[in-house]
Amino acid sequence: MKCPRGLRPVSLLCCTAVALFLGGCQTADLRTGDGTVYLGGYSARDGDRSNFDNYSHWDGEGVSGPPRIAIRLREQRAYFYKGEELVGVSTISTGREGFGTPSGKFKILQKDKDHASSLYGDYVDARGAVVKRDIDRNKDPMPPGTKFDGAKMPYFMRIVGGVGMHQGFLPGYAASHGCIRMPMAMAEAFFKNVEKGTPVSIEP
Repeated sequence: MKCPRGLRPVSLLCCTAVALFLGGCQTADLRTGDGTVYLGGYSARDGDRSNFDNYSHWDGEGVSGPPRIAIRLREQRAYFYKGEELVGVSTISTGREGFGTPSGKFKILQKDKDHASSLYGDYVDARGAVVKRDIDRNKDPMPPGTKFDGAKMPYFMRIVGGVGMHQGFLPGYAASHGCIRMPMAMAEAFFKNVEKGTPVSIEP
């Protein structure tokens, strides 16, 4: 490339510096601080199609105090407190119409890092290929020669009945069967910092 007009090309240093500067500017807005590249608005870091999220954060390391979680359905946000200090905020996706996430005061009933749904998932053949996707075992008959493969719910934190918080797809609105889906990093942070009995309030 040519050096900008008015600069003497006494060496390659000028051109190299300009090229590096311009090249860096072209990609800076596509990366997070950890170098994760976002393509088409989705994060490969989460292992699923999650909308770009610059809101979720965790600042709870080294902070003491009893944990509690506040989930606000209207905001589609989950707030993690240690004592009275807010240490984490996560975007979420809760129950869609007909599968509403219940509101009220609850507690963590169970933690299961590698949980899978016993009700929702896919019917797959003997090779594991999906024959029928996104099924409800109570409504969708199993095709002959297939088996049920439950939807994966990593870092599952059961709150009430079959409803819990876990890593999952975040389209930017309420879309689940009642569970509270979270980005992977936030689900992992919440999971590590709760215990059985941790209070959870769910507000409309």
